[in-house]
Order: sequence, then structure tokens, then C-alpha cells
Amino acid sequence: MAEVGSSDLPDPAAIAEEQRRLDRLRRTVDVTCALLRQAALTRREAEHLVAAARRDALELFPDKGEVFDLVIAPRLERILEERWPARPPRVLEFRPRRRDGER
Repeated sequence: MAEVGSSDLPDPAAIAEEQRRLDRLRRTVDVTCALLRQAALTRREAEHLVAAARRDALELFPDKGEVFDLVIAPRLERILEERWPARPPRVLEFRPRRRDGER
């Protein structure tokens, strides 16, 4: 059985730094979600807020843009669509049935 050398163990300082960055990302996303749900924003302002959250995430984790897009972006997009639908819901007008010969 091979012995585990000290170089195989994770660095406690690196682990603490990673946790600090994860906590900051979690707070950024939580605040962004709260603002999207509660603040008086336009759709455009909300989209800028989402873009700022992504920039902050990439500053914390530069090579993890795909992870943001797969994990966090759908959550933010769902909130955007709930508050500012891209298309208004379709409402059909009531139209009486035509009688033969009527236009």
C-alpha cells in the first residue's frame, strides 16, 4: 500500500480560499435573484443585472463560464421569464360562429 505524502493532501489555505469564493458567488446569485424578484426594474435593467452577476462569477472562477451557463443562468432566466415574459401570453378573442353566407 502506498503512503500518502504531504504533497497529496489539499492545501488548507487553498480550500479556505475556494470556500470564500464559493460563498461570495452564492451571495451574489442570491442577491441577484432577490433583486430580480422584488426590485422595480425594466427587463433591460434586469438583463444587465444578470450580466453583472455572470461577470462577477467569472472574476471569481475565470474558467467556469460553462458551469455558470448550465447551473446558475437557468435559475436567473426563469425569474426573468416569470416577471418579464418575452412574449405576452396569447389570449384568444371570443368570436361568434359565423352562419352560412355571413362574412
